[in-house]
Amino acid sequence: MLPIFLIVGAPAVGKSTVARALAAQYPKSIHIPVDNLRNMVVSGLAYPSDNWGQELIEQLSLARESAVQLAIRYNQAGFMVALDDFWDPNSRLLEYQPLVQNPRTRRVLLYPTQQTAQERNQKRSGSGDGSAYIAAGIQAVYERLQGEISNLERQGWTVVDTTERDVAATVKHILAQGE
Repeated sequence: MLPIFLIVGAPAVGKSTVARALAAQYPKSIHIPVDNLRNMVVSGLAYPSDNWGQELIEQLSLARESAVQLAIRYNQAGFMVALDDFWDPNSRLLEYQPLVQNPRTRRVLLYPTQQTAQERNQKRSGSGDGSAYIAAGIQAVYERLQGEISNLERQGWTVVDTTERDVAATVKHILAQGE
């Protein structure tokens, strides 16, 4: 069976770009961006903010549980799966437990410096309200992740500092970890 990659990190660290490039390395693959599942909500979409209400928690759980089912089903059908999501400091991504238990799943945290993530956000989003919203998300994730990196590594996460790596080098590094 082919691998399932769970690619996570703060906003603006390149999760979707890396996941898509990683999927392109396989002849039969799928990229599942959890943000896209969440954006399928037509009315009532709840966004992360300082106040994580019950509605947001339920919507994140629903999207992640759906992503897990998609990943498992596509993998069973012979696809390599690259699933990407943001590091959720509240749930710590416990919704992905069914994937974590799968021996084919490889968990990857993209972790450039916080300054690099902020610079990438600025380049991607400009200086509007969206950029400020993402900047706040970056800060919140980094504040919570700083003390958890060594624990995540002990749990089997591959932590990749992408500060100086481009997409191709990041993909090469991730693939080399499974050899």
